[in-house]
Parts: sequence; C-alpha cells; structure tokens
Amino acid sequence: MGRSRYKIFQEDDTNIPHFLTCTVLNWIPIFASPAVTQVVLDSLTFLQENGRMNLFAYVILENHLHMVAASDDLVKEVGDFKSHTARQIIDLFKERNARKILEQLHFFRKQHKHDRPYQLWQEGSHPEQIQGVDMMLQKIEYIHNNPVKRGYVDQQEHWRYSSARNYAGLEGSIEVTIEW
Repeated sequence: MGRSRYKIFQEDDTNIPHFLTCTVLNWIPIFASPAVTQVVLDSLTFLQENGRMNLFAYVILENHLHMVAASDDLVKEVGDFKSHTARQIIDLFKERNARKILEQLHFFRKQHKHDRPYQLWQEGSHPEQIQGVDMMLQKIEYIHNNPVKRGYVDQQEHWRYSSARNYAGLEGSIEVTIEW
C-alpha cells in the first residue's frame, strides 16, 4: 500500500473491519464523471463477488472515497483495488484524450514513482480499525453524511454513490453487507 505511515493490523485470519480513505492525487475531481466512478464501483463489486473483500459502507465523492471494509488480507486487497482502478481510469482518460487530467496526474506524480508516467491515488489509505459497534455506527454515519455535510444533497440516501441507500432499504449502486 505504498509508503504510508499508517498500518493495518490484523490478527491471524480474522476479518477485522477498517475505516479507509482513498484520495485522488492532489484532490483532482475525477469522480465527477460517472464512467470514472463506475470503474470504482465495478472493482468493489468484483472484490466482493470473489470473496476478497467484505464491504460494509462506502461513499464516493468527487476526489476521494471512504469505506468500511474487511478482508483476510486488507493491505493486499486495497493495494490491488488502487492499482487496478488506477490502470482502468488512466486508460479511460487516454481513450477520451483527457490531456489536462493526464497532465495533472503526471505533474503531481511523486518523484520516486519512476516506474509509471502517471499516479492516480495518493499513497496510503489512513486505516482505522473498527473497535466495536459504537465505532462502526459512527464511521458509517460519517460516511453517509459526507455528501450532506458538503451540501450536495439534503438526505443521505439521495447521494447515488453511497451505501446510504442500501441502509435505507433502497437499491444501491452496489451491494454492501448491512448486517454485521
């Protein structure tokens, strides 16, 4: 997961949920495009359907995402998620000839990233291990309230790219585990 000072601690083979944040390099608002956002949703769905990650909550905003997720190897799965989505999104930008965004992803790329012309994600995911039901509820509420706090919607379940709809009993963009 890069050179983050934040570590994910897991005991043996347990699936401990963590609150995670993945931020686009230099806070570039790439998720204003539904096609780009769909890459993230498809990747999260793939990880869940293949038993690699259990997703409890998420929100995707214009330049970052938050989620509560668990896995037997969360470091690997988050790393794979970020690597895969970066490749897919950069390829999409190339197909669309989105030169301005590609120029930014090149310009703001960290100097030690010699193996690639572009960098999409900031390093790390700032994981916080969920310490119990109260913390899980607090993190899910924080995730779902993010678009409301920013003034994008009046009600949590109105944000398309959030698990708030799932928790409200409505159809969400992707499935999440709402019983934990």
